[in-house]
Amino acid sequence: MTLSMTLLDEPAATRELANVLIVDDVPQNLVAMEALLARDDIRILKAASGPEALELLLVHDVALALLDVQMPDMDGFVLAELMRGSQRTRDVPIIFLTASPNDPARSFKGYETGAVDFLHKPIDPRIILGKVDVFVQLYQQRQQLKAQNARLERALQLNEAMIAVLTHDLRTPLSAITLCADRIMVEVGDGPLARTAHHVETSARRMARMIDQLLDFSRIRSGVVRLELANHDLGALAETVAEETRQANPTRAIEVTTRGDTLGYFDSTRMAQVLSNLLGNAVQYALGSTPIVLSVDGSDTATVQLSVRNAGVLPANLVQRIFEPFKGSFHQSRGLGLGLYIVDQFVRAHGGSVVAQNVEEGVEFKVTVPRHAVR
Repeated sequence: MTLSMTLLDEPAATRELANVLIVDDVPQNLVAMEALLARDDIRILKAASGPEALELLLVHDVALALLDVQMPDMDGFVLAELMRGSQRTRDVPIIFLTASPNDPARSFKGYETGAVDFLHKPIDPRIILGKVDVFVQLYQQRQQLKAQNARLERALQLNEAMIAVLTHDLRTPLSAITLCADRIMVEVGDGPLARTAHHVETSARRMARMIDQLLDFSRIRSGVVRLELANHDLGALAETVAEETRQANPTRAIEVTTRGDTLGYFDSTRMAQVLSNLLGNAVQYALGSTPIVLSVDGSDTATVQLSVRNAGVLPANLVQRIFEPFKGSFHQSRGLGLGLYIVDQFVRAHGGSVVAQNVEEGVEFKVTVPRHAVR
């Protein structure tokens, strides 16, 4: 049994009772209708007037309302209009019952007030039973789907909490592995053991990036990302991140260009991660030896633009989905497919936008953020 199993296959005995409201000022009609509709999965609610019906609707959720049109003080049309005006009862299906001759104008008024059907007395029992059965089944299915969605939401929250705890606790042993690999490389110098230690360190750093991405993904999904806004220079930040990327990828050329005033009010840690993820993505997918170009344009007074270009072509079917989480299958050398999703979410948190497009120079990711982000 898995979470994906639908609840619609549960036996009727385990389903929630459906309330059917009958409103009629004639007691005999209430008794007759209750006897006709009686069954195990239906609870009959009876009201002899509109005000009494409204009191019941304040207490009970109703799958269907059968309203007599002609009642003193408050007729069925007025009751229907009041039900439609309330958030609690606006979606309750209404069937009008009337002993009046078939009058198209009267029927139109009934549908205008929100009725799903308009039946004239005497009513064929098979017709009313069939209609009630349809609405009761729809109500029960909605309730079951609501319960299933609630369980799935709880399971999702639990999974996200587990990811956050797991990834946080993995940091300590991973740091120890990295330090040990560094120590081995220092102690042994060159040789097979040093190369092995270098592979261990590289793999540990890649795992650390994956853990960071999972933590950010968990924070984003949980809505707990907070921006620490301050005055910073995006141009200087771009130079710093580019140098870090060069050290991690010494064979890949990265050029940085700046233009205009690159000062702004933003979260430097989040924007550094945006730049790092974009450059990391470019390093992974760039073709040939053409340098990756990181540009910072502050010529506009209201915004600052960042762009990362690399040689290559972005498939047309991926352009619209490039910022979705887990857009690709897992690849041990290319991470979890969360980097660009995190870029999009952090840029949005600053009130900005990011687009991916094919240009003459190859593939370009362009970020636009307000010069003064709002917390």
